[in-house]
Amino acid sequence: MTPSTPLEQRPWAVPEELLARIAARAPGYDADNAFCAEDLDELRRTGYLRIGVPVRDGGSGLGLRATAAVQRTLAEAAPATALGLGMHQVWVQAARTVAARGGSFLQTVTDAAAADRLLAFGVSEPGNDAVLFDSRTEAEPDGSGGYRFTGTKVSTSLAPAWDVLSVFGKDTSGTEPRLVHGFALRSDGGVRHLDDWDTLGMRATQSRTTVLEGLHVPADRIVRVLPVGPVADPLVFGVFAAFELLVASVYVGIASRAVTLAVERTAGRTAMDGTTRSADPDVRRAVAAMRSATDAVHLQVDALARDVDDLVDSDRWSPLLVGTKARAVDTAQHVVDEAMRVVGGSAFRSTDELARLARDVRAGQYHPSTRDSAMRTIALAEFGPLPS
Repeated sequence: MTPSTPLEQRPWAVPEELLARIAARAPGYDADNAFCAEDLDELRRTGYLRIGVPVRDGGSGLGLRATAAVQRTLAEAAPATALGLGMHQVWVQAARTVAARGGSFLQTVTDAAAADRLLAFGVSEPGNDAVLFDSRTEAEPDGSGGYRFTGTKVSTSLAPAWDVLSVFGKDTSGTEPRLVHGFALRSDGGVRHLDDWDTLGMRATQSRTTVLEGLHVPADRIVRVLPVGPVADPLVFGVFAAFELLVASVYVGIASRAVTLAVERTAGRTAMDGTTRSADPDVRRAVAAMRSATDAVHLQVDALARDVDDLVDSDRWSPLLVGTKARAVDTAQHVVDEAMRVVGGSAFRSTDELARLARDVRAGQYHPSTRDSAMRTIALAEFGPLPS
């Protein structure tokens, strides 16, 4: 396995003063159940939507590893903003991965990001646990290479603001069903969002239900037609690797922020005998364990993202990716719960940042791959398929 020659990258980070404004707005978005519109506007002006676009096309050329670091930092300031806008970065990194492996069919993604157009996912469907391997959405051929999509998508992050929406559905018109992937523009029409995002946490993503009502996607925006079922295709790998690791990076950011808050808040509390709570050996041990667990998942996400960038070939990609995402989420939830415990009753107030983190972190169990799905994938890799 030989690493690829690194592509040109320009250092990029969210400016500290912007991070402070994003963090300050997060409580309001959460309380109002509002989309992070101001965050998007400011980040767009900094070039955030182009961080994974090649330098020659006006971007910063960041690979998956560097993008994961950006997302982790953004999540420490505002988890919902990082998670929602991270869906754009998933598509940009999927296109980068496909291009690095010799494919050009996602050039439309790179071109859209280079023009500062916001990309979103119209993939998840109610009751579809096969995710990218099957679809309940109808994809009807138009006779000219394009398709009309009819169906319902759920958890469509960035619903109020996307410029380009990925859609996929199943074409059953031939002898064998096929899965059709394409991209819609907001100006196409045929897309209706329900105002139904009223959730426990991650409220600023506004991941609303999307109804496709005969949405027409012309042939030049159909990017892939694949068989139903698991398939080793660059599109599937690119999306899967970027989604699992960029989502995981958000939860690593949540865990890291929870540790920081636990340290700050216990250091500022004084007991009746004049000692600080941070001098309590039980508190010190708990915080040390929290940081150690956070460091472990951080390093695993970082290492796998580096291997994706370096074109490492492995027959264990699926179990490694799903296991890492599931572990990052479980670790983050445990760390946030521990932070609330050591900080004490003030963290239980609904307006407290730790309380918001405790709500946001619980969204992680619902993103693919879920813990149960991840364990099935890992068991399959170890034991092979169940006997028929």
